[in-house]
Amino acid sequence: MCAITFATTLLIFMLSFQFGNYQTIIRAMVKLRTGHLQVQAERYLEKRDIRMVVPDPAKISRLLDGMSGVTAYTYRANNFSLVSSKERTYGVLVTGIDPREAQVSSLPRIVRKGQYLSPGDGNQALIGSILAKNLQVDTGDELALLGQGRDGSIAATIVKVKGIISSGQDDFDRLSVYIPLPFFQDTYSMAGAVHAMVVNVDSLSHVPRIKEALNAVIRSLPGEGGLRVLDWNELLPGLMQAIKIDLYSGFIFYLILVVVTAFSILNTFLMAIFERKREFGVMMALGGTPGRLTRLLLLESIFMTGLGSLLGILLGSLVTWYFQSYGLHIPGLDEIARYYGMPERVFPDLSIFSVAIGGGLVLVISFLTALFPTLRIRRLRPVPAMAGR
Repeated sequence: MCAITFATTLLIFMLSFQFGNYQTIIRAMVKLRTGHLQVQAERYLEKRDIRMVVPDPAKISRLLDGMSGVTAYTYRANNFSLVSSKERTYGVLVTGIDPREAQVSSLPRIVRKGQYLSPGDGNQALIGSILAKNLQVDTGDELALLGQGRDGSIAATIVKVKGIISSGQDDFDRLSVYIPLPFFQDTYSMAGAVHAMVVNVDSLSHVPRIKEALNAVIRSLPGEGGLRVLDWNELLPGLMQAIKIDLYSGFIFYLILVVVTAFSILNTFLMAIFERKREFGVMMALGGTPGRLTRLLLLESIFMTGLGSLLGILLGSLVTWYFQSYGLHIPGLDEIARYYGMPERVFPDLSIFSVAIGGGLVLVISFLTALFPTLRIRRLRPVPAMAGR
């Protein structure tokens, strides 16, 4: 029972810890890159064409202002361009951001040098740390941007580096250039349009409901039939694939733990049967049938595995609930977490799924393991059993 209780407690806590860690990673990626939802033109995600825009973002803003569950939103415009310093030239993704970006993303918290963009800034820019190193520039230096405008014209301008950002993600820090949205719209001839409206909601679990409601409202708007709503999973498909791979590898570890527990239970039940072989022989000599003894031992194994699992579920839920409320501090990781704009404590996520998987898996494996030695009773004979053979 102690082995079953320990395995169940550990599985529930580890599964909840893993799911909680996934929630933290998703929130961090959503905050940094995509938001929970984005309103875009049809096929913009696949083609990234500067002409595929949200033509009237103010109309969508009025919808979002009256929608429950929406906590913040902002506008973004994007275009691939060439950025040049005195020495080098690289291809980058230039993003125009609104002052409300600070409410939606963690971008202000990852400015490592210089300052974040202010509402009145003109030709100021934030660039990734790897890009700054490649271009051999620092805050205060000037960069030339060259791209194509929405109307087909050549978009060229000079920006001054106001801040350098570092997210810890190499592709992001290598390709990112942020400039104020009005300056972007003027440079790239956007005529007030944007490429995405980035929306944050109050909970990940509410994303499907709000997405469906927003899609339905946008389809009903006259002249807005070319827009669609995408959630974070569609915007970051590689993130969910990485989570699934990590989850599968975690289940291999959990399976090993359950197998070790199963061998412990098997050994315990085998010893319990061998040590009571004489008693079983006497009971059979007095008229006890192998079927009755088998049912007796099955009842015993059900009681032990069931009680052990219940104790494990109770203990595992209490331990997980405690750390879910107060967080788990891992020494040495708090400074790294602050650097990348993530919580300093890890919070497990206790759910019915983690309790059912953790408790159910140990219960089933434990009972099946106990079943094997129990069925050996049916092969006992009274005289050899009383003789200890």
